[in-house]
Amino acid sequence: MEALIAGVDEVGRGCLAGPVVAAAVILPKGFSHPFLRDSKQLTPAQRKVVFEALVQAGALIGIGMQGPEAIDRYNILRATLLAMEEAVEMLPLRPKRILIDGVYALQSIPEAEAYARGDTLFPEIAAASIIAKVIRDKLMERLHQEHPQYGWAKNKGYPTPAHRQAIKTYGPSPFHRRSFLRGLLEERL
Repeated sequence: MEALIAGVDEVGRGCLAGPVVAAAVILPKGFSHPFLRDSKQLTPAQRKVVFEALVQAGALIGIGMQGPEAIDRYNILRATLLAMEEAVEMLPLRPKRILIDGVYALQSIPEAEAYARGDTLFPEIAAASIIAKVIRDKLMERLHQEHPQYGWAKNKGYPTPAHRQAIKTYGPSPFHRRSFLRGLLEERL
């Protein structure tokens, strides 16, 4: 029997609002797709096509998420690693190898191996980057419905000039990361 390999990646580390989302993905045997690469190299429409192809092909997927409270409590790196651990734990099967995008392995999971730019090296990590990105983008679009003044449907919580200005004008929402806003909030006072 072939050893199961999972790829793990996250999205949302540099955002001012919303959670950091991690995905762990075990690809179906023989899965390939012309758009299977780092999510940052794809358009939103291309990411959705690959997302649907992965789901329809039966990819095994685990999702982990840490919200603004955890990010503020632990810091973004620790919250990211917690989301990654959670994603691996949510997989329906335990992989023999876990390939993580980045330079930090998961200390609590001995099978984990970290690879800088792993989303360009391993299709499993590329798949995880796409799954995490599509899920986080959908979440930010839903949160936009509650807080349209921040433009999350467009900026997805990233620090665009319009998003920064909205925070100065309206103050932070419950979904903003307070530890990321210190300078902005001081300017408001």
